[in-house]
Amino acid sequence: MIEASAWPTGFGLHSLQEVDSTMAEAARLLPQVAGPTWVWAKHQTAARGRRGRVWAMARDNFSASVILPRPGPASAMGLRSFVASLALYDAITALTGSAQLALKWPNDVLLNGGKMAGILLETAGEALVIGIGVNLAQAPAQADVETGALRPVSLLGELGIEITSQEFLLALAQAFALWEQRFCTYGFGPVREAWLARAAKLGEVIRVRTMREEMLGTFETVDAQGHLVVTSAAGRQSIPAADVFF
Repeated sequence: MIEASAWPTGFGLHSLQEVDSTMAEAARLLPQVAGPTWVWAKHQTAARGRRGRVWAMARDNFSASVILPRPGPASAMGLRSFVASLALYDAITALTGSAQLALKWPNDVLLNGGKMAGILLETAGEALVIGIGVNLAQAPAQADVETGALRPVSLLGELGIEITSQEFLLALAQAFALWEQRFCTYGFGPVREAWLARAAKLGEVIRVRTMREEMLGTFETVDAQGHLVVTSAAGRQSIPAADVFF
């Protein structure tokens, strides 16, 4: 059990042994939630990622969603992916001592160059739900992920470190509370600077696929709206949504 004294002030916790999806459970809980609340399950049977993609949820991995009933203006909602990314980075660092981590725009955490964690944002009325999946013990097979996607990795497979889902939940909830407070107090500026300091492939050539086109360009920065800024043959562009490939 998680000690109440260790749990971040102002955040609730709804825990389950098994659920179809913590995102779906969060949506069901919304009418009952008064403040920020974590939804955590030891196992998901129907996890999903961005754009409806299946997220392979092996047992002993981590899955949770955090509900923000009043996340502020619509412009601030998408920026929470950076808050969650930094919280994941800090939680993994706190639990492992040190690891070769990097953050991939818009919402992945990399370990030794492979994808270890992903983030999913969904709105429900005025509320925002952030889903987080982390390969603690097992990673999907390369054949089970999208062509061109990064190598899936797990914390146990890469570092030989065993961390339980409950241990990870506490570290992540603590880190998220700190970054959320900074974001609400100081705005996106400090969050953006911290994220860029941990960004993968900054200043390097990447492949960007939007709904309309695909391009090669140099990853220049992330702008004040959280958009990816690249310089390609067509010039400098600010891209609000895309898939990025290395």
